[in-house]
Amino acid sequence: MAWTPRDEGLQQLLPILKVSQSPDRATQLAVQMKLEEFNCYPDFNNYLVYVLTKLKTEDLATRTMSGLILKNNILEQSTNLQPEFVEYIKHECLQAVGDSLPLIRAIVGILITTIASKGGLHNWPQLLPSLCEMLDNQDYNVCEGAFSALQKICEDSVEILDSAALNRPLNIMIPKFLEYFKHNSPKIRSHAISCINLFIINRSPTLMPHIDSLIKNLLHVSLDVDPVVRKNVCHAFVCLMQVHSDHMVPHMCQIVGNILLCSQDADEDVALQATDFWLSLGMQRNCRDMLALILSQLVPVLVRRMQYSEVDIILLKGNVDEDDEEPDREQDISPRFHKSRVHIINTESDEDEDEDDKSFLDWNLRKCSASSLDMVANIFREDCLPVVLPILKETLFHQEWVIKESGVLALGAIAEGCMQGMIQHLPELIPYLISCLSDKKALVRSITCWTLSRYANWVVNQPHDQYLKPLMEELLKRILDSNKRVQEAACSAFATLEEEACTELVPYLEYILKTLVFAFSKYQHKNLLILYDAVGTLADSVGHHLNKPQYIDILMPPLIDKWNLLKDDDKDLFPLLECLSSIATALQSGFLPYCDPVYRRCISLIEQTINQEMLCEQNQSYDFPDKERMIAALDLLCSLAEGLDRHIEPLVASSNVLHLLCQCVLDVMPAVRQSSFALLGDLSKACFSQVYPFITEFFLSLVQNLNPDFIEVCNNATWAIGEICLKLGEETKQYIHLVLSDLIIIINRQNMPKTLLENAAITIGRLGYVCPDEVAPYLPEFAREWCTILRQIQDNTEKYSSFMGMCHMIRLNPEGVVPDFIFFCDAAASWENPPQNLQQVIQNILQVFKNQMGEENWQSFTNQFPSPLTYRLNYLYDI
Repeated sequence: MAWTPRDEGLQQLLPILKVSQSPDRATQLAVQMKLEEFNCYPDFNNYLVYVLTKLKTEDLATRTMSGLILKNNILEQSTNLQPEFVEYIKHECLQAVGDSLPLIRAIVGILITTIASKGGLHNWPQLLPSLCEMLDNQDYNVCEGAFSALQKICEDSVEILDSAALNRPLNIMIPKFLEYFKHNSPKIRSHAISCINLFIINRSPTLMPHIDSLIKNLLHVSLDVDPVVRKNVCHAFVCLMQVHSDHMVPHMCQIVGNILLCSQDADEDVALQATDFWLSLGMQRNCRDMLALILSQLVPVLVRRMQYSEVDIILLKGNVDEDDEEPDREQDISPRFHKSRVHIINTESDEDEDEDDKSFLDWNLRKCSASSLDMVANIFREDCLPVVLPILKETLFHQEWVIKESGVLALGAIAEGCMQGMIQHLPELIPYLISCLSDKKALVRSITCWTLSRYANWVVNQPHDQYLKPLMEELLKRILDSNKRVQEAACSAFATLEEEACTELVPYLEYILKTLVFAFSKYQHKNLLILYDAVGTLADSVGHHLNKPQYIDILMPPLIDKWNLLKDDDKDLFPLLECLSSIATALQSGFLPYCDPVYRRCISLIEQTINQEMLCEQNQSYDFPDKERMIAALDLLCSLAEGLDRHIEPLVASSNVLHLLCQCVLDVMPAVRQSSFALLGDLSKACFSQVYPFITEFFLSLVQNLNPDFIEVCNNATWAIGEICLKLGEETKQYIHLVLSDLIIIINRQNMPKTLLENAAITIGRLGYVCPDEVAPYLPEFAREWCTILRQIQDNTEKYSSFMGMCHMIRLNPEGVVPDFIFFCDAAASWENPPQNLQQVIQNILQVFKNQMGEENWQSFTNQFPSPLTYRLNYLYDI
């Protein structure tokens, strides 16, 4: 279209664009008002694109600002823009792709992508052919500008580009990109590889026929002179390893050799991408064979790349030893998220324990190298020690602290994989590491805390005076270190030691508590939050041993002082709520003197959140409440109910907690319902007479949440039903038909989490315990699955009540368990020490079955049993 700007319009616009760069707030507001006024003119965006692309006499900042305002307008007004003006903007952008200034080219590329993504590529059919044609232009600026725009389009529209709706433009684009791997400009080579990488990760079908050609092209430029090209090549190999590793096998020797060189690259970005390759390779089935060829070369490189660079040391204030009186900056404190309560049954394995959340926000070459060494150690186990040990001997005792520090990190990295092989060296290494906790360099002290935590399990199982006691004493000193980084590392390491040592720490509790409490008065904001975790973990680890007046008097006053200082909307309340939850459970009745204000505040937090949500629904101008504090408050109430047991009843009776809970179990947010059902179960155990008046409402909510699509919610609802039915007894009969079919579906469903299956089995057994007549007819639908699950659960009261229920049901409907009776025998044999009355009941069932089968058939039946099962049945039940 023929459109030309009026001089008057340009004269009004240009001064506004120039002053828009002013940092003055009043000026910014005036500019904003003027731009809103200009937006009333239909062709205002044409002026903006004209300034950007045509007014080359104007300064760069003015042209750039014009382009950025235009981009925002397209985003906000895309549906209201007149088609003829959009066509003008498209035309001018394509004309300006090859502008002589890189920044203008970049902004033109952003505009093209914005128009394409908002209006759809199908509404700009000439765009991709035009840009692909420009790639062949002899003018570098045109070629680079076109590639820059194409890369942005590829980033935004990966899937659409491979669709039939656009007539599969990748059929032309991918061969074109591969051709440009060999372009004489490194910038163009880099664009081409970046574009291809997007389609590797997305498993583009159009790329598949070109994979072998791609690998050959990548090898051609894998040691390119340009670091950005080398980085993109390494990233390509990382992506290929994840999705097309089979195509790499014929070239693996060359690829691995080149990646090894790039892992040593002077450019850290290149080295990081290259080192990431080892992590991808480590996930492949045949990785051991490939890594074995270069193990002796790879390990030294990884350890070397673990060293702090000079820039790292400056950024981490590595030469600053004392900073504990320097307040933390709020931006340095990561947001913390409360983890809702999940009811878990004690089983024989710990495989369901969650690993610590790992943050990739600060992923760097050092961490990537340490993770790669950890991976190597897990693949090769002791077989890698002949390579690793000489390096450790050289680095661990080095005079240069940076090298020594990397050796300590390497020793921690191999701990999991090489533990068996390292045991013979630990009597010498652990005392040395404990001595490193006093190193004059803070970064050495902090990494030593972490490495010692990796060997905590070994330490705990040795003579305490030799290792545990000196380690604990030195770690407690480091908790009071004058360096904040060391404080943090020591708190985390001590929490790990607490988890490993558990009640072994009881003799040292007073000393530990005094240290941790002193740290409360010493710590700045960030480490205070980590200290709460260490205190909470201690309570979890030593349990009721904490419930002694001398310990309570040390621990509780400073915590309650913090509790009283924090406002309800303070984010620091979350970790303190979690910490108090662990303490309340551990102290049991010892928490009574402190429970009233804590309980009342939890109720207040829940009430405030519910009221704020109601206001928000009535008036959109109110902020939506942050429900995390309500979830944390519900979980602390769970701990109070669990710890105080029947002593919580007066608090419940004098509050509206159950009315609030009736609302919480209906909340749209799954995490709220999850914690609500946990509290419902705990209150049912502790003070059922208070829950009873609301039981019909609660049961209807529980039934609606037996949905395995929300695993944790379903898990806690299932557990709560089991707790309620034990208290409700025969009255449960009226609700059986509402819940039993769902529980049977859950217990028979494939790929269900172990915890949910265990809770479903326990609850089915408990329903059978209180209402055997109603549940027994359904035995054939769940008997085998129930037995298979219960045999995995350790002796406890939940297993006992569920087993008694199963026995009641078998006595009423013995035919229902006949096809699966061997599974019942196996489950019965899983008891270590069954309670006497249960032992008698199981013995009677076994005897009845034996008598009905006759001696000969019984002998034939038991001959199928593995010998350990026969032995256990004879030992426990004299059968």
